[in-house]
Amino acid sequence: MNSYTTIQGRATAEIEEKKSRFIASIAHVETEEEALAFLEEIRAENRMARHNVYAYVLREGGAGAEGRVRYSDDGEPQKTAGLPTLEVIRHAGLTDVAVVVTRYFGGVLLGTGGLVRAYTQATQAGIEAADIVVVSKCVDIEVRMDYSVYDQMARLAADCDAKTVDVQYAENVTMTLRMLDGTQGPLLAKMTELFRGKESVEVSEPFDAMF
Repeated sequence: MNSYTTIQGRATAEIEEKKSRFIASIAHVETEEEALAFLEEIRAENRMARHNVYAYVLREGGAGAEGRVRYSDDGEPQKTAGLPTLEVIRHAGLTDVAVVVTRYFGGVLLGTGGLVRAYTQATQAGIEAADIVVVSKCVDIEVRMDYSVYDQMARLAADCDAKTVDVQYAENVTMTLRMLDGTQGPLLAKMTELFRGKESVEVSEPFDAMF
């Protein structure tokens, strides 16, 4: 199944480690331009911060299953900040996601182990605060039918794991159903039996949607 896990919208979370504040900002992004624009926005909001460490994972624009991946330590010791942030995103199985961890230095040096731990925990907190969703290849099926068969159609849809997206009541009932692409065959066959060719059915091209 061609599906992937991402987040909806944005989220933030903050942790404190030895008086340093670590603020994780996480956003759904679909292009490198969006990821970099998000980074610039967070930098602009946190001009007084010592570091704005970032990592992002995109489906598009790169070789391999993971697409394009970037991270930056932004002045922290190498591999203590950006890479741990990226590893948390990977471990959570997320893509089309950008994370910026802003550090306000509290005067106490954390050492490399302390930095890795702090950036890891901040990113984990940001992901926990986010609304995680699964996006899959779907199709929409629009059915126009007589009121007399509407109840049977609703039962059929439920039996075949179709989600009802919309119902409009006019001279006829028009029902829009959403299914995972590749699972619609049995429902379409049962609809042909039920309606005996008297209904109007339109199936959309596959598209990415939450399901």
